[in-house]
Amino acid sequence: MHALVTIHNAVFGLVEKAGTWVLPLAARFVFAATLLLYYWNSGLTKLGDGILGLFSPSIGAYSQIFPKQLEAAGYDVSQFGIFHQLVVLAGTYAEFILPLLILLGLFTRLAALGMIGFVIVQSLTDVIGHNATDAKTLGALFDRFPDSIILDQRLFWVFVLAVLVIKGAGALSLDRIIKRRLETEAM
Repeated sequence: MHALVTIHNAVFGLVEKAGTWVLPLAARFVFAATLLLYYWNSGLTKLGDGILGLFSPSIGAYSQIFPKQLEAAGYDVSQFGIFHQLVVLAGTYAEFILPLLILLGLFTRLAALGMIGFVIVQSLTDVIGHNATDAKTLGALFDRFPDSIILDQRLFWVFVLAVLVIKGAGALSLDRIIKRRLETEAM
């Protein structure tokens, strides 16, 4: 029995050491493989026409972020103020910048934390602004159905992002390169 425990501890000690660099890399891979293009495509729907569309969001941006207010304004974006425009632009830019930072492994903890906030706001907007309150879409935790769009899927998204907040970007990242360079300069 002692030999079995020793083998177990030796094998899983190696697994634990490997997990230090594999887990963050795997979390970044899962994020890139499942959510990177989702957010970039969503961001593209919010841009206005041409290069100036970077500074002039489309009506689709307002309908996604401020659905009830846009309806109340008769779908006339000109009735929105600078606050609404800044929120829409910040949300649009976040959909491009935060996923890119995670992909590159640059400022990963902050980017992942920002994405967690983004997912929470996105979910609240879906529930409150878009009335996504039906049982199939909203879902429920600790039920037998793992396929709801909001609670089930987004809980997994937040978990992957939480791994990055806690563990960082891992060995293959710009964060690691910057850290090594700063440590070398400090010597």
